[in-house]
Amino acid sequence: MTINVGTMSTSAHPSADAIRTGGTVTDRLVDANARYAADFTDPGMDARPVLRVAVVACMDARLDLHSALGLELGDCHTIRNAGGVVTDDVIRSLTISQRALGTRSVMLVHHTGCGLESLTEDFRHELEDEVGQRPAWAVEAFRDVDQDVRQSMQRVRTSPFLLHADDVRGFVFDVTTGLLREIDPASDAETDPA
Repeated sequence: MTINVGTMSTSAHPSADAIRTGGTVTDRLVDANARYAADFTDPGMDARPVLRVAVVACMDARLDLHSALGLELGDCHTIRNAGGVVTDDVIRSLTISQRALGTRSVMLVHHTGCGLESLTEDFRHELEDEVGQRPAWAVEAFRDVDQDVRQSMQRVRTSPFLLHADDVRGFVFDVTTGLLREIDPASDAETDPA
């Protein structure tokens, strides 16, 4: 299986060719960290989020969660993965977030134009054919982002490991407008007047 990734650049970021001339992308990030650390001052925070909220979101590079949600350093726990899907590992992180670090609210943020909408579980089969081993994880692909948010909310609300499942809300972030749209946890059949 060959996965082709197109190169995209914006005025705020150098092109892939410009990055390559100065070393690897990781080299560039390490250099940026050295500049950051030169002016860094310990903010004196602990690991407990000030707002007592955990945000589960997709790893998509277009989502600048802190800016989009008006968050500052130390406000929340941020858990990201492909699709923002509530997997066993997300439940693990949420459990630690709640039980050890005091969060009470969970906000789920999926988005429009997600790459998981174009995949299927065949992706796992292709990987197995290529590497000779079947991945232990599911792709968690979906066709209906609203329904996927509902499924993720349900997974959080029914987990026996979480202490607080009363404030779990799900949203779809529109990557073209920057707006959140809240998803009603009820099924479409229950909410449609038709």
